[in-house]
Amino acid sequence: MSHHITGQGRNQVTLFPEALDDFVNAENPVRVIDAFVDELNLASLGFNKVMPKNTGRPGYHPATMLKLYIYGYLNRVQSSRRLERETQRNVETMWLLERLTPDFKTIADFRKDNGKGIKNACRQFVELCRQMNMFTDAVVAIDGSKFKAVNAKKNNFTPQKAKDHIARVESSISEYLAKLDSTDANDNSDKDTALMKDKLAWLKNRLSELQEIENAVNAHPDKQISLNDPDARLMKTDNMNRQVCYNVQTAVDTKHHLIVSHDITMSTDMGQLSPVTAQVQEALSRKDITVIADKGYFSRNDIKATQDLGATALVPHTDTSDSKKKGIFNKSLFKYDKDKDIYICPAGETLPHRRNVVESGLEQKVYVNHIACRDCKIRTQCTQSKIEPRKMRRWIHEADIDAMKARLDAAPETTVIRKQTVEHPFGTIKMWMGASHFLMKRKKNVSTEMSLHVLAYNLKRMMSIVGIPTLLAAMQE
Repeated sequence: MSHHITGQGRNQVTLFPEALDDFVNAENPVRVIDAFVDELNLASLGFNKVMPKNTGRPGYHPATMLKLYIYGYLNRVQSSRRLERETQRNVETMWLLERLTPDFKTIADFRKDNGKGIKNACRQFVELCRQMNMFTDAVVAIDGSKFKAVNAKKNNFTPQKAKDHIARVESSISEYLAKLDSTDANDNSDKDTALMKDKLAWLKNRLSELQEIENAVNAHPDKQISLNDPDARLMKTDNMNRQVCYNVQTAVDTKHHLIVSHDITMSTDMGQLSPVTAQVQEALSRKDITVIADKGYFSRNDIKATQDLGATALVPHTDTSDSKKKGIFNKSLFKYDKDKDIYICPAGETLPHRRNVVESGLEQKVYVNHIACRDCKIRTQCTQSKIEPRKMRRWIHEADIDAMKARLDAAPETTVIRKQTVEHPFGTIKMWMGASHFLMKRKKNVSTEMSLHVLAYNLKRMMSIVGIPTLLAAMQE
């Protein structure tokens, strides 16, 4: 006789079947998903088909589909076909959907057609977190991360890549033409000739396609096109490889590591500071926030725009001057006197303000001392020009940048805080994604998919911070 634990017979019939609710304990995350969606006003959030028509075949309620997707993204199941299978074998999804089993096409169409509602549901959860006083410090770290798109690198073209492909095809055409001439001269078999003519016809057709692609690339504002996902762009990733991807911007609360705001961009981080800051201010319903970002966001105009919004920006700046390579004095050796509005050069001479110029979209003040520079004994260490004197340029709002640098110097831990805060959510979401790429195409749909990732991440984070009973109580108030 076996002393192992034995299971119930598969053919055993019970007179009193167990209730499905008995399989889901009181602190199961699916109860949080159920409570959250039930408290949403789906019609006002922009979901389709909340009010059904009186005719035709009945459809699934948007709440049912939203619950399924939140569950899926919370448990690393994002594919519509995999979600369909989960509804048929997973006790938690059976409980959550009340044993409804939508097919994969219905599931996929819901995500595609309800982007606005899903984004607003994500914002609604951030608002719940705000009402629970999770963002009292109002300090957020901003960063971007590259997420691969559904577009292989071979299906992305730049002007140079299109030119190289055309050159290779033209070279192949020349080779086949030469072979045909040789075949005709040697009177070889018709079979070889027919085969080469077929290949030549294919190459000519390919050349025509590549020429059309080249024209499209040169006409495109970004000078590149992606064939599978037209909105995706070829970008440098963290390991300096180049991938066809989207740049996802997030603003993460430094206290609880909740994602306050996110956005999808098709460019670098430069210029994204003020737009993301404005989104955070709207989400938190306050202007006096502090935003921390890395040096990739350093843009004087963008920082000024951020501070004009009422926020405090903390963005480090790396000296990119090549003066040291040239063997001349770096700009940092020239000291600015804000009271007299002059620069003092390494030789001790003063450079007064002479005029204003506009360069790279910035209005700058020019400081120069022609006489002192002409007769300076260390002139060769200051400038390589034998005619022009050394000039100093200062942005008219540089005082704001100096004040920001002073704040950063007074808080050296800021860089560490930013990295600890904003890198973790990216790593978590990419781990959930498995292959680390979006499943959908086009920016609109990718944005919807990212909203589901963010909503799932914030839900999981809040359950960890306050606990499921507290979160359920807050949702049902």
